[in-house]
Amino acid sequence: MRILLALIIVSAYLPGQILEKQNKLLWDGTDWANVAERVDGNPEMTFRIKSAYLSGILDGRLYYYLKAWGEKQTFADSLYADRIDYMTRRESIRQLDRFYNNPLMNYVPILSALIIVHMQAEQVPKKVIDQYVEQTKFWINQITLDMQSRGIHKLLNEKQERHLKIKKR
Repeated sequence: MRILLALIIVSAYLPGQILEKQNKLLWDGTDWANVAERVDGNPEMTFRIKSAYLSGILDGRLYYYLKAWGEKQTFADSLYADRIDYMTRRESIRQLDRFYNNPLMNYVPILSALIIVHMQAEQVPKKVIDQYVEQTKFWINQITLDMQSRGIHKLLNEKQERHLKIKKR
């Protein structure tokens, strides 16, 4: 019931943001910061929306983990080995807020930022975290360039065609 309420709230407050960013593939730090602005700084509403978004991320990861696990268990386990449930929801939100206080991290997708703050909480070596941040920046830049040069619709159609070919095998 709480998740449903949060989703209703999100749909009421954020439709303009979706329309404003038609070529946006993933939520990032700018979207994360805009949540508070969209609810006029209301801390309870900000928490609910951010919490609902994180619930969606975790549900999506679980769905795709189970889907991959059904095909090949060891591959799924290696692909989803990083833990993003190490902290409470409130602590995850607090750490994401801190992470996005650095303007250089604003375009890092929220899912990657969530992995990074959990790696920090688990005291993964800084060198490993920095390498993950650099790889994340590289692939998000590559996706953005591809979207700009080929267009998001063409890019998504190509991805869907590849997926259908793989599924037919």
